[in-house]
Amino acid sequence: MTERVDVEFEAEGRVTLRGWLLLPNGPGPHPAITMAHGYAGVKDHGLERFGRAFADDGFVVLLHDHRSFGASDGEPRQDIDPCRQIADWRRGISFLENRPEVDSRRIGLWGTSYAGGHAIVLGATDRRLRCVVAQVPTISGYEQGLRRIAPDAVAALEEAFAEDERAQARGEPPRYQAIVSADPAVPAAYRAPEAIDFYRQPIPEGIWENTVTVRSTRAARMYEPGAWIGRVSPTPLLMVVGLNDTITITDLALAAYERALEPKRLELIPGGHFHPYTSGFSDASAAARAWFREHLS
Repeated sequence: MTERVDVEFEAEGRVTLRGWLLLPNGPGPHPAITMAHGYAGVKDHGLERFGRAFADDGFVVLLHDHRSFGASDGEPRQDIDPCRQIADWRRGISFLENRPEVDSRRIGLWGTSYAGGHAIVLGATDRRLRCVVAQVPTISGYEQGLRRIAPDAVAALEEAFAEDERAQARGEPPRYQAIVSADPAVPAAYRAPEAIDFYRQPIPEGIWENTVTVRSTRAARMYEPGAWIGRVSPTPLLMVVGLNDTITITDLALAAYERALEPKRLELIPGGHFHPYTSGFSDASAAARAWFREHLS
């Protein structure tokens, strides 16, 4: 039976990140997988199910919360800087390397959504990784913004960015908006019903809050992990893509996959961005498990 252990490690700036270490049965050292969630998500948002599936195949699994989210430290809270999250994740790889249960020569990485973009960047820039899985990954913040934000709403969004910057220059804290809301009068990162259902799924009280800094949205619109995809090779890359993804956009992911070099594999999942966590879980997890077995076992 898989054992779940609470762990913590120090990230850049002496910030403590916390998560779970899932330990498989049998004597080690085992190959390992490091995992993290996407934009403003926490590990309790359905990721343990993936982690336990990987642990059942004999992998040690590290699943951590990004800084300023969930159980991890970091100020200001609910603030997303993709470059900092990537740098922190490197410390997670180092943490795994030093665990006695882990074979440090066989570490893979799994990221989903925004962290699927991180998986691409880390696959291209950290050769300690033996393989990576990018599930429904962010490819281009700029292109996503063009598809998801109505042209007549852009000016107000840009003014919100400018006002937030001016306020911080005056010494005020960053401004905030909702992560999800169905009310068009409430500024929010996501309005799709499937996003609202996903983020508002039942999780332990106090773990997650429906707020994120405004500057996180600016950073997301500047984030271009697809620019790194041609550099992931020779590290093996699996991309899991939703056929009707309107969040990270199906055609952007498919075009990025074409730019990737071998070794690579594409797994197409019926449904939208959040289906790999629900009705598409069996297909998405089976593809990742097979990829990790092929390249880590």
